[in-house]
Amino acid sequence: MILQYDGSDFSGWQIQARDRTVQGVVETALARFNQGERVKVTGAGRTDAGVHALGQVAHFDLDTGLDTDSLLRAVNANLPEDVRCKELEVVRDDFHARYSAKCRQYRYQCYLGSNILFRNQAWLTGPLTIKDLNTSAAVVLGEHDFLSFAKWNPDLDHYRCRVHQSLWIEDNMMLIYRIVANRFLHHMVRYLVGCMVAIAKNRFSIEEFNELLSVPRKNVHLFKAPPQGLILEKVIYEKPM
Repeated sequence: MILQYDGSDFSGWQIQARDRTVQGVVETALARFNQGERVKVTGAGRTDAGVHALGQVAHFDLDTGLDTDSLLRAVNANLPEDVRCKELEVVRDDFHARYSAKCRQYRYQCYLGSNILFRNQAWLTGPLTIKDLNTSAAVVLGEHDFLSFAKWNPDLDHYRCRVHQSLWIEDNMMLIYRIVANRFLHHMVRYLVGCMVAIAKNRFSIEEFNELLSVPRKNVHLFKAPPQGLILEKVIYEKPM
């Protein structure tokens, strides 16, 4: 399934005992078609609280007599208004939403004005210069150890990611950062954007930014962009699902 959701009122993707999560409401909807029993849903990535998605991919196993079009309509009828299943299809037995993914594409939105309508989908940063932002963005292209730009997790084997695209574009008063990589670490995009904006505002230096990439270290106190500007745009797979 390909999901679209507004993360404003969710405590992230991953199911939790008490808090409202995207995985939780999707599993609740699917349980209606499994005699009330849980249908485990596995997402391609675990978005944080307040983060949105236009193309989150997830897989699940369900024995049903409904065809995919009928199941799609039925699932959407049981989902809340801030989550929608855009596409639904039967996949190969060996398909895995997370481990079969080749790349993921995120975007981060910074609004240069003070329009209150964008408060839940962008960081209202005030004036920024796109040239300064792209100078920083170019630094992260290629393969790097992003330990400095991630929440420390002792269970991870390594913090290396290969970034295929890192670019800011301008759309009227909105500056959009697009990043494509083979994997992302916890808070990685928000730390990168936070530092890039800090550089553009002369609160941080490009030399310090470079040093954090060349000499990675854990638990660095960095600038972190707020969650509402971050959107998971799509997940890219090498083979057809």
